Amino acid sequence: MDLKETDILGADIGKHWYYRSKARAMEHLLCGVTPSIILDVGAGSGFFSRKLLSNTSAKQAWCVDISYEADSETLEAGKPVYFRRSVDQVDADLVLLMDVLEHVDDDVGLLNDYVKKVPRGARFLISVPAFQFLWSGHDVFLEHKRRYRLNQIEDVARRAGLKVKYGSYYFGAVFPIAATIRLVSNLARSNQLKPQSQLSRHHVVINEILAAMSAVELPIVKINRLAGLTAFCVAEKA
Repeated sequence: MDLKETDILGADIGKHWYYRSKARAMEHLLCGVTPSIILDVGAGSGFFSRKLLSNTSAKQAWCVDISYEADSETLEAGKPVYFRRSVDQVDADLVLLMDVLEHVDDDVGLLNDYVKKVPRGARFLISVPAFQFLWSGHDVFLEHKRRYRLNQIEDVARRAGLKVKYGSYYFGAVFPIAATIRLVSNLARSNQLKPQSQLSRHHVVINEILAAMSAVELPIVKINRLAGLTAFCVAEKA
């Protein structure tokens, strides 16, 4: 999760349709998984691990991000959250990498590094932006290196030493709208894509419509291998 987006939305991040919907998709993808200790890599504010602490029996979360100025600790739902710039070994049974791998040159190497830090049997939930043809100024603003097709992020997981359970796209309902806006915008700007965030606070009606469109997908979130703005991969350390 990028701290630049946290800065834009501030305390309203939990109300924004995109993050609200992604958190619900995460919970559906982890249905049946009962985590105890969460390792949240590139966690930013810890939005996603905090959601799991509030809504599941998870006992604690370790949030790792090189952007933190210093190590710190807090509580979420009475449970400890440890913010660290780095960690060595964590006895985590769930590892989150929510929109992280697209930021680094060596995505396989980073993922493998965290595979080594957790016990066998640990579940990994990875999300990345989907489809390179959707590249825009928003990607430049967030300092992305690439976007992924589903088979590409699954290949990264396997090469990092994980066994892929399943993968899927999400935000398929809003995909045609977003794709049209990005492609038209890119054509208008030719090859000069300026860093510009496309994340903004919407009118409450628009926000709820987009959230409702995304919620319609939840029953099929595990099987959508056709299209979406986000690619998810659920894997396990064998």
